[in-house]
Amino acid sequence: MTTKTQHRLTFFTPKSTDSNGAIFIDSGISAGFPSPADDFRETRISLDEELISNKEATFFAKVSGQSMIGAGLDDNDLLVIDRSLEPKNNKIAVCFLDGEFTVKRLRVEKNEVWLQPENPNYPIINITEDNDFVIWGIVTNVIKKI
Repeated sequence: MTTKTQHRLTFFTPKSTDSNGAIFIDSGISAGFPSPADDFRETRISLDEELISNKEATFFAKVSGQSMIGAGLDDNDLLVIDRSLEPKNNKIAVCFLDGEFTVKRLRVEKNEVWLQPENPNYPIINITEDNDFVIWGIVTNVIKKI
């Protein structure tokens, strides 16, 4: 069975820093009426501490493609992937399928596994015993540039 490549992932290693994190304004940023500037407090936040629960099993990868736009995963987004999490129905997973990495929503029904894109222009992939298939990790967060 041949499958059209819908999503390629480029694995990414962030540069390590010795900083204590970026400045975090914990009062919230108003999307309505502005709040007085003297009402906010400034603290520091580490995205590693906020986004990663298992450092040894967590990886980053950049998305390439459009098959998951309905799930909010766009071209060049940075995925946070945890390999220690158990794959479950409806989770978004990074999978190794027939020699390529792809990211899709898992659909597990009875004894069948399907990889569901979140874009109607891409086909659903039914995993069979003929496929070289591994669920590599579960996507826990996505980081976007705007």
